[in-house]
Amino acid sequence: MSSTRRRIDRVPWWVYVLLVLAVAGAVFPLYWMFVVASNDSATAYKMPPRIFPGGNLFHLAQLVFSTVPFVRSLVNSAVVAVAIGVGQGVLCALAGFAFAKLRFPGRNTLFLIVVLTMTVPTQLAVIPQYMIMSKLGWVDTLQALIVPGLASAFGIFWMRQHIGSTVSDELLQAARIDGANSWQIFWQIAFPLVRPAAFVLGLLGFVTAWNDFLWPFIILKSPEMYTAQIAIKALQNSYVVDLGLAMAGSFLATVPLLVLFAFVGRRLVSGIMDGAFKG
Repeated sequence: MSSTRRRIDRVPWWVYVLLVLAVAGAVFPLYWMFVVASNDSATAYKMPPRIFPGGNLFHLAQLVFSTVPFVRSLVNSAVVAVAIGVGQGVLCALAGFAFAKLRFPGRNTLFLIVVLTMTVPTQLAVIPQYMIMSKLGWVDTLQALIVPGLASAFGIFWMRQHIGSTVSDELLQAARIDGANSWQIFWQIAFPLVRPAAFVLGLLGFVTAWNDFLWPFIILKSPEMYTAQIAIKALQNSYVVDLGLAMAGSFLATVPLLVLFAFVGRRLVSGIMDGAFKG
């Protein structure tokens, strides 16, 4: 306890100042969104700006729910985000295990191609991806959002590196001697060992899918299929931007993420640190 106290005392005071400023800079946009959402659009343009919340949040929230099917949009976002989060956690771990521990012709070349796809801008894939969804008859459906996001090049790279540094070859060889096949080795040995990393990847995939705007905006047509981000866009008309209404919708769409991180934040940090120390 005394040694820990001495290490804390050796930290310069300006480090704490920088940490406070960094936290304040990260939290302020969220707080400002809440201030505007609880007042009106004029609050964003006042000089000096108003820094305290008002009492208009519930009125604007009711207006959000009456203008667009926002509850349905939140449910759609949750379905898409959960499916993508679980899919990336499992499928990327499976692909990462294959690249890290299995031997097959062209393994390194194929992995290099997967890594190189991370250099291609997402926008370049929009047109061919839309053509594929149109051929499948998936335009204006949630599976058009879910299926393309079930695996990612970054996720495969992440899990391949983590499995390569966490799962020992000797353990896998012992399992093969005992008669286990590759599928059993993955599910019963490898995946339990890298579950924290898979959880972190799934959570990142969940947040990315929840906040995605471009692809849902292109592929979704009917209001009942909107995700939360598209519903927020639908709150605005072509000529007038009501910042208070938009910020209220944005705040309502952010609340589920805040609740999620309140419950899994500690596990997220431990999963990242676990991978960092093992790597």
